[in-house]
Amino acid sequence: MANFLDIRNIESNDLKKIIQTALELKKSRSGLTKGACDSDRALEGHIVALIFEKPSTRTRVSFDVGVRQMGGQTIVLSGTDMQLGHGETIADTARVLSRYVDLIMLRTYEEATLHEMAQFSEVPVINGLTNFSHPCQIMADIMTYEEHRGSIEGKKIVWSGDGNNVFNSFAQAAEKFNFNLTFTGPETLEPDREVIEQAQQNGVKISIERDPTIATKDADLVATDTWISMHDLQSARERRHNQLRPYQVNKELIAHAKSDALFMHCLPAHRDEEATSDVMDGKNSVIFDEAENRLHIQKAIMRWCLGK
Repeated sequence: MANFLDIRNIESNDLKKIIQTALELKKSRSGLTKGACDSDRALEGHIVALIFEKPSTRTRVSFDVGVRQMGGQTIVLSGTDMQLGHGETIADTARVLSRYVDLIMLRTYEEATLHEMAQFSEVPVINGLTNFSHPCQIMADIMTYEEHRGSIEGKKIVWSGDGNNVFNSFAQAAEKFNFNLTFTGPETLEPDREVIEQAQQNGVKISIERDPTIATKDADLVATDTWISMHDLQSARERRHNQLRPYQVNKELIAHAKSDALFMHCLPAHRDEEATSDVMDGKNSVIFDEAENRLHIQKAIMRWCLGK
C-alpha cells in the first residue's frame, strides 16, 4: 500500500514509472469506447471513495471514469455529505472508510486534513488537490510534455501568474524530473518562499523573474492557471486582475519562448484573461491533451497505490 500525497515524498523512479504506465494505458485504449473496460480490469472487485470538499469537474469525472475503465466501482461524496472534521473526527472517518473501500481520493482545502486522513486510513489515500498542492495535475502536465516533446529533463519551464498550489507541485516536480523552473508574476502573489528555498536547497534551478518577457525567453513550456477562484469576492477579483494583467500569456509574450514551446493551462480557463484565445487554440497549445491525460495519469497512480 502506498499513498500519493505529494510529489516531494515519492521516489523519482516511481514517478517516472507512473508516467510510463499512463502512456501505455492511453495507447492501449486506442479504438475503444470511453465506457469499455481495460483488458486487464486492474480494479475489478475494488471500491474507490472519491471525496470532494472542494467542487470539481475534471478531477471528479476523470477519477470516476478511470475507476470504471479499470473495472472498479466508485462512491462519490461531497463536503455536504461528510462535513469532514465537524462532528466525527477526520481520524475516525478514515478508520471507518477503510472498512468499506479499497482506496480514498480526497480533494480538500487544508493540507493537514489530507495528511490526517492518510495517517489513520488503512487503505491508500490520493491527493486530489489541496490549497497547497495539486500533484495529479503536475503528473498529467509532465506526461503531456513528454508525450509531445520527449524527456522534460533539462528543459526550461515558465509559470506565469499566481504562485499557487499548482506552482508548488511544479516546484516539487522540478527536483524529481530535473527540469529548470522560472516563476514570473507580481511580488504580492509570488510563491511561498519556503517552497522556493527548499527546492533550491535540493539542487533545483528555480528562479523568480519579475519581467515576463525576460522570464519567457527560450522557454520550452509556458504554463498558467486561472487568476480567480469561484469563492473570491468581486473586489478581490478586480485587485488580482490589476496585479496579474502584465502576466497574461498572449502572442507577444509567447513569441519570446522557443518556436516549438508548448502552452499548458490546467483549466478551467477564463479566456482572454490569464491567456488569450489565440494562444489557447494555437498550434503549440496542448491544453485538451493535458485535460485528457488527467484520466490516464490518475489510473496509473491508482494502480501504483494498490501495487497493480
